[in-house]
Amino acid sequence: METCIGSGIRFEDTGLACFIRRYGYVDLAGLHAGAATAPARFWAEVAETLGLRWTRPYERVLDLSDGPAWAHWFVGGELDLHDNLVGRIAREDPDRPALLWEGDDGSVRQHGYAELDDEARRLAAGLASLGVARGDRVAIYLPMVPEAAIVLLACARLGAIAVPMFSGYGADAVATRLRDSGAKVLVCADACLRRGRRLDMLIEARRAAETSPALADLVVVARPGDARPALSGSRRWRETGYRDLIDASAPQAGAAPHAADVPLMILYTSGTTGRPKGVVHTHGGFTLKAAQDMLMAFDVKAGDRIGWITDMGWMMGPWLVFGGLLRGASLMLFEGTPDHPRPDRLWQLIERHRLTHLGLAPTLARLLMAEGEAALPGPGALASLRVFGSTGEPWNEAPWRWLFERVGEGRRPIINYSGGTEIGGGILACFPGLPQKPCGFAGPIPGMVADVVDAGGQSLHAAGAPAVSAAAEVGELVLRAPWPGMAAGFWQDEARYLDAYWSRLPGVWVHGDWARLDDDGHWFIQGRSDDTLKVAGKRVGPAEYESALVGHPLVREAVAIGVPDAVKGETAVCFVTTASGTPSADAWAESERALRHHLAACLGKPLAPSRVHRAAALPRTRNGKILRRLVRAAYLGEPLGDLSSLEDPAAIDAIRACRESVTVGV
Repeated sequence: METCIGSGIRFEDTGLACFIRRYGYVDLAGLHAGAATAPARFWAEVAETLGLRWTRPYERVLDLSDGPAWAHWFVGGELDLHDNLVGRIAREDPDRPALLWEGDDGSVRQHGYAELDDEARRLAAGLASLGVARGDRVAIYLPMVPEAAIVLLACARLGAIAVPMFSGYGADAVATRLRDSGAKVLVCADACLRRGRRLDMLIEARRAAETSPALADLVVVARPGDARPALSGSRRWRETGYRDLIDASAPQAGAAPHAADVPLMILYTSGTTGRPKGVVHTHGGFTLKAAQDMLMAFDVKAGDRIGWITDMGWMMGPWLVFGGLLRGASLMLFEGTPDHPRPDRLWQLIERHRLTHLGLAPTLARLLMAEGEAALPGPGALASLRVFGSTGEPWNEAPWRWLFERVGEGRRPIINYSGGTEIGGGILACFPGLPQKPCGFAGPIPGMVADVVDAGGQSLHAAGAPAVSAAAEVGELVLRAPWPGMAAGFWQDEARYLDAYWSRLPGVWVHGDWARLDDDGHWFIQGRSDDTLKVAGKRVGPAEYESALVGHPLVREAVAIGVPDAVKGETAVCFVTTASGTPSADAWAESERALRHHLAACLGKPLAPSRVHRAAALPRTRNGKILRRLVRAAYLGEPLGDLSSLEDPAAIDAIRACRESVTVGV
């Protein structure tokens, strides 16, 4: 697989290269080695480069007295996070755009840094008048609107703990998180727009509030242009209009310092079973990690304009806010659907808001690629864009090349970025100006001491070196040292946190992804390790099946799972949506035979799947990530677990319907 490089950026001009020169690391390999051997020095340099201002200097960068799972960072230090993110720029460059917003219907709004500073201070005062104090939880149930970022900032000022939630949740999912966090206030929207349809969120918020005994207040954000919603005073909780609260509050004056290790947010992630995991992040750790990744992996500079197709309930939403503002960037928040009303909507966003950086999930690229010429940008639409970002799932080569070559004209790197909610950012990334391979990663982000190990914890490659052989054996992705952005545990569940990441290998974070290195030292994620198939004794990632399938002209998107098999132990079953038309049952039998032959040719006959099903839809989140665990559970008739992130419940029925298909032999 040949290497590619976006020719529009020289590595020597990037923030990462400047960091290497400033601190005398010679090259990127030297930086990785230095960060691993002297982590306290490295992370102090990161904090200095990012311009973090401390109201009380820290005494120690790192304290490991409680072990790596409970590392303490910037011990004794205090910082005013709001001032670091907004206040300093509001004083120095008040009119610099901070938030750029576009709604589903094309309406736009903009907040400068001074305006954002004022509104966040007013909201902090308003929340304080409702009784919110340090340590109280404030839940956020909003679409991607400016108010979502403003609530995060107001909570940071107060030392309250923000609980962002996916805007597509129904009442039950919202209530689960309200009860688990013990949230005192819920800031919700009256409605949002999706594909031109108005969805009433206030109804869901009120239903959730009815079963959340700790909740005292609903603060309701009206859509721009809406009449202020009718608020009820007869319920167990109070209801207050967001704008009423802002207008009645004077800006909270003075500094708002908090210790670096004070909880900033609880970010919930869905589990296969049981209640969602509440990942705790801190003032100093999450913000520093997000901004470091923006600097080193994405080359985000002050004044750049960055947008990410996400939701505030996913990690990338708060990552965009805290990391982007600390970098002094302008953030584009998009409420709508990126292919509505036309497949080229995404590129129109870049052109209208003059974005320098745009992030998206691989699934979105696959969906747009299937639209053909209608999904390509018009002349000059990407003139401002320097970098694509990508996270959420592994790539397939065909859509990667479509985005890099057809859309980006081979001049804009795709910064493949993989980490997670518990990481506070990324583990692996590409780097602007350095060679990249389709679907791969250049390596770990500096400071992330990553390795690939076998079942016994032994490294499958020499540290920092290319893979031992061309076979590039797949193993578990692990981290051998803590980092500031790591989870400060799970909310009120320390045992579950330790079991999830620290129980398998002593002192080592086991991330749950399969990974491999190739002979050139490029890294590849093969999917979640609990998704990996073992067919006739050979371990294979579902991404290998999915990449081969989407490379076939018949297939639009694909997902592969492993199911029990009496002979092989496990066999692959694949599900596809088709690129054009809906073949009849007889026609599909022939198509399935062709696809199974295609996979046998690509992967080897022993790995050929037992079935390739045509599905009407695949279960996915609203930002496009396919939920492979739900595909497997629905197909095998197992408990589905947490469905709160599922966009379309009918997709589950589509998978169940596949079981009625007749087996076709190769």
